[in-house]
Amino acid sequence: MSSIDSIHNSISAEMSRLNGIIRSHLLSESAMMNAIVERYLLAKGKQLRPMLTILSSRLLGQVGENVLRAGAAVEMLHNATLIHDDVIDQSDTRRGHPTINSVWDNHIAVLVGDFFLSKALVCAASTHDLRIMNVLSGLGAELSVGEIEQADNAQRHNITEAAYMNIISYKTAALFTACVEVGALAAGADTDSLGPIKKFAHLLGQAFQIKDDIFDYYDNPAVGKPTGNDLLEGKVTLPLIHALKQQSPLRDRMAALLQQPELARDDINLLVDFAKQNGGIDYSYEVMSRMRDEAFLCLESYGDSAAAADLKDVFTYIINREK
Repeated sequence: MSSIDSIHNSISAEMSRLNGIIRSHLLSESAMMNAIVERYLLAKGKQLRPMLTILSSRLLGQVGENVLRAGAAVEMLHNATLIHDDVIDQSDTRRGHPTINSVWDNHIAVLVGDFFLSKALVCAASTHDLRIMNVLSGLGAELSVGEIEQADNAQRHNITEAAYMNIISYKTAALFTACVEVGALAAGADTDSLGPIKKFAHLLGQAFQIKDDIFDYYDNPAVGKPTGNDLLEGKVTLPLIHALKQQSPLRDRMAALLQQPELARDDINLLVDFAKQNGGIDYSYEVMSRMRDEAFLCLESYGDSAAAADLKDVFTYIINREK
């Protein structure tokens, strides 16, 4: 049994209750909405975000009803963004299942995403904790800014590592940080004690996105997207950014390709191979390893505990995962 499966088993009772909260909040008077929601929930993944909410509450307090409501709210908000992303990306599958937009249409998918978002806020409000509401309200804005910044950088061909790190801080790391923050607050933790766990989660989120971007350089049916899909959408990620900084006779040619408004499949294949051959993948793993080491140091502030060990295992799993 993998460490992530072991963690799932250790919090299975809490996760079952949390998923029950999600289902109860998503129940509506619309038969069509209920059918879409039920089908969508069958395709849930590892549920890392609510897992982090529970683990952070264990690290800094106890898992009570408000922790589960906060975790459920974060998971619904996360799923709202995925539903909307599938519309934007015109994705046909997610987690091996047809997307809402492919089964119904974009109009229905956007409305379902809005429904998830509104129910996430209703669930957060049920904690009667204004701090949790503030975290999740601010999170929605950060995620939107991250996506806008990514689109803007693609249009301006702003290809730097600093710009990339800024984008993934908004579009991915912000959500991971919110997960641990609401979990700790709901468990009764003092606000002054949250700095290290929030830093841990920020690094975890950045590493998660870097690993997600590495998948795009390989054919992997389990991931559900073809090689070079990010480049097809104008997104230049860390492996290629690093490769373009290396001395190579092909560097200028590759940089020129990225200035084109659209890339042909052959051009994408050239860029993918260039990134691999010039250390882009190895460098990305080095960055994730440094992030992991820094994140583990953050947890030392809270001493040794089962929750701290589980959080470390989550980080290791994220770097080593295959999908």
